[in-house]
Amino acid sequence: MKTKTLKKNKVNVITLGCSKNIFDSEVMMAQLKANQFEVTHDSEKNDSEVVIINTCGFIDNAKEESVNTIVNYIEAKKNGLVDKLYVSGCLSERYKGDLVKELPEVDAFFGTRELPKLLKTLNADYRHELVGERLLTTPSHYAYLKISEGCDRPCSFCAIPLMRGKHRSTPIEQLVEQAKSLANKGVREIMLIAQDLTFYGLDIYKKRSLAKLLEQLCSVDGIDWIRLHYAYPSGFPMDVIQVMKDNPKICNYLDIPLQHGSSRILKAMRRGINREKTVNLINEIRSQIPSIAIRTTLICGYPGETEGDFQEMFDWVKAMKFDRLGVFCYSHEENTHAFNFNDDVSESIKKERAEQIMDAQANISFQLNQEKIGRIFRVLIDRVEGDFFVGRTEFDSPDVDNEVFIKKNDVTYLPIGEFFNVKIIRADYFDLFGEVIS
Repeated sequence: MKTKTLKKNKVNVITLGCSKNIFDSEVMMAQLKANQFEVTHDSEKNDSEVVIINTCGFIDNAKEESVNTIVNYIEAKKNGLVDKLYVSGCLSERYKGDLVKELPEVDAFFGTRELPKLLKTLNADYRHELVGERLLTTPSHYAYLKISEGCDRPCSFCAIPLMRGKHRSTPIEQLVEQAKSLANKGVREIMLIAQDLTFYGLDIYKKRSLAKLLEQLCSVDGIDWIRLHYAYPSGFPMDVIQVMKDNPKICNYLDIPLQHGSSRILKAMRRGINREKTVNLINEIRSQIPSIAIRTTLICGYPGETEGDFQEMFDWVKAMKFDRLGVFCYSHEENTHAFNFNDDVSESIKKERAEQIMDAQANISFQLNQEKIGRIFRVLIDRVEGDFFVGRTEFDSPDVDNEVFIKKNDVTYLPIGEFFNVKIIRADYFDLFGEVIS
């Protein structure tokens, strides 16, 4: 029995996982709004007739979060707080058969490429004229721009190709139009995302075309920062670095997941690159753009990773001094190449190794931040928090990197979404503190 009145034609979209899922949810929400639905995102109010959960299925922790969220909304449905419950996204794409059997209370499951089918279930039409349109869930001054979908890489540990399919690039002209639309809405920063940025264009232009795309995006009026996320190291197109040097709109920032520091493990991972080539690539990029901030991610506990392999990675991390770094514990994923191997590193050792890496990185981050004291940076203001205005430099991406805190007492008002020159006066492990320079 329903305990409250639910709003007809109101949909609450719940997004789990990465920025690619955020982008997909924003596209879904624009389609729903065009079909006269009232749409909310991650709302805590239980007044929506329909809930759609856009799930993540990347690793065990993400899958657990997705399942737990579904179960929570099943309970809400039983208590009359939800009328219809639908599940979409990566988890649904990969495990639809199992989920239908185990969670029959869900009204329907949809894969990563089934938005038209989901809309039809809601008696809504897929509006082709809205391709590229989104309802932004991020603050209005920055947005993600997905330039391709899927991945052709053979990485042994990764299930993304199982969930997202083969690599498919979005044509340059469409992406430029999307960027213009975002700029017209007040977006100042766009973050290019994909499963693999550096593969961009190979399918439709028969050559790597990320550099050409960047040149076109730099011509869009109103966009001040362009940021690159998820660049694959093997076969990295160095013309991208030249375009970064030539165009001040492109942030001196590169997210390039390297995954390991041992050549033996990299070979087992089928990454197409070894430690020596990785070091040479990073050194070459740094030689061309000395100020560049490099973010990377690593995996601890891959099958067969010995103490020696880990020590090699640990020493490599300390030597490379990455500006930003994240660590995943290896997750044994069905139907991947590595699933054929024995998952022989215990969970406790995986976590211990990950913590050692992060402790080392914290010290590196602290040292690098201390070097910023006394320097002046251009800062984009993101929000107000307590007694501070909070922003970022070009070397920091939202939610995952350093932030700059500017005390309210030191300034009159700093509008969100505007740029200011800020002198750093203090720094800790992961945050900077500064004052505005007029």
